[in-house]
Amino acid sequence: MDFNLSEEHASFAESVRRFAHDKLAAGALARAHSPGYPSDVARLLARQGLLGIAFAEEDGGQGGSLMHAVLAIQEVALVCPKSADIVQAGNFGPIRTFVEYATPAQKQRWLPGLLSGEQLIALGMSEPEAGSAVTELRTSARLEGDQVVIDGSKVFSTHSPHASLFLVYVRFGPGVDGIGSVLVERGAPGFSIGEPSAFMSGEEWCQLYFENCRIPAANVLLGQGGFKKQIAGFNVERLGNASRSLALGRHAYNLAREHVLIRKQFGRALCEFQGIQWKFAEMALKLESAQLLLYKAVMEGEHGLPSAHATAMAKLACNQAGWEVANEALQAMGAMGYSRESLVEYCVRRTRGWMIAGGSIEMLKNRIAEGVFERSFPQRPPKAA
Repeated sequence: MDFNLSEEHASFAESVRRFAHDKLAAGALARAHSPGYPSDVARLLARQGLLGIAFAEEDGGQGGSLMHAVLAIQEVALVCPKSADIVQAGNFGPIRTFVEYATPAQKQRWLPGLLSGEQLIALGMSEPEAGSAVTELRTSARLEGDQVVIDGSKVFSTHSPHASLFLVYVRFGPGVDGIGSVLVERGAPGFSIGEPSAFMSGEEWCQLYFENCRIPAANVLLGQGGFKKQIAGFNVERLGNASRSLALGRHAYNLAREHVLIRKQFGRALCEFQGIQWKFAEMALKLESAQLLLYKAVMEGEHGLPSAHATAMAKLACNQAGWEVANEALQAMGAMGYSRESLVEYCVRRTRGWMIAGGSIEMLKNRIAEGVFERSFPQRPPKAA
C-alpha cells in the first residue's frame, strides 16, 4: 500500500502550484473580499485546462481523473482560496451532473461556454421548506405540448447572482420517483431572480422565482424518476466541498505557522511555547487524517462513483478539520488572524459554511451510522397505523 501520490499526479500538482503562484497569488486577498464572480480568473483557468478536468475529451474536457480535479482545487486554494471556487464550479456540482446526463444537443449548446469560463451554471435545489429533506421539494413542472411549465422557488443557490444557466430540481409527480431536473436559462419567461443576500462568508445568493415559467421540453435533463440518478452523483459533489474545506484549513495553517515562527513575545518566538506547539501538533494531525480519508474516497471514484459511506466520512472529516484548524490558526495569530488584512479570517468564515452546504455534518453522521449498522434509519416519523 502506497500512501504517496503517483509520479504523474505529483507532477500535475506541481504544475498547478507553479501556475497558481505565477498567476493567482497577486490579488488573492482582494478576490476573497469581493462578492463578485471573477470571470477573468475563470477564463484564465479554462485556458490552463483546469475546467472540465475529469470530463471526457469528446465533451470538451481534459480526459483526466477525479484525483486530478481534487489536486487542482487543493493547489489553487493554497494560493488563492477564492479562485478554488471556480475550479470547483468547473469540475464538480451542477456542471458534473450536466455532463453526466445531458443529451448531445444539450452539451453542444451549453458546454463550450461553461468550459471556456464564459458562462456559469448554478444549482436550484434547496427551497424555503426543503433543505436537508430535499425530497420534500414543491417546485412543480408539467408538460404542455413542447414546453415545460415550472412554478415554485429556490433559495441558497451558489453563484445564482452570476449564473447564466440553472440546473433546477423539480417535481413532475408525487413521491421520490416524481422528482427530476430541468435546465433554465437566465431570462426565461416567468423566471425571475431576487435581490442578492449574503452569507457570513460574504458570498452572495439570490432567491429564484418560477411563476408559470416556460422552457422548451428539450431542456429537461432528467425527467420523472431521475432523482436517484442525480443524488448518486451528489457523492462526487461532496468531494469537491471536502477538498476546498480541507485546503482552506491548510491555507490558514500555513499562514499561522509562518507567523508563530517569526512573531516574538516575552523575548522568544511564539513557536517556542509548548502551548503553541501542542496546538500545531493537533492541527497537523487533523489535516493529515482528513487528507487520507479524502484520497481514499477519491480513489474509489476513479473506478466509478465513490460510495456514499466513503464520501460521507471524507466530507465530515474534511469539514471538521478545515473549520477547526482555520479557527485555531486564527487564535494563534491573534489580532492579525482576526484582521481582514489576512486571509485566515476568510478561511474561518468559508469553512464554517461547508459544514452545512452539500450535506450538513449531522446528516453525514446519520449516513455513516447507516454504514456502520448496515441498515437505514429513516428521519421521518413512522406512519400512523
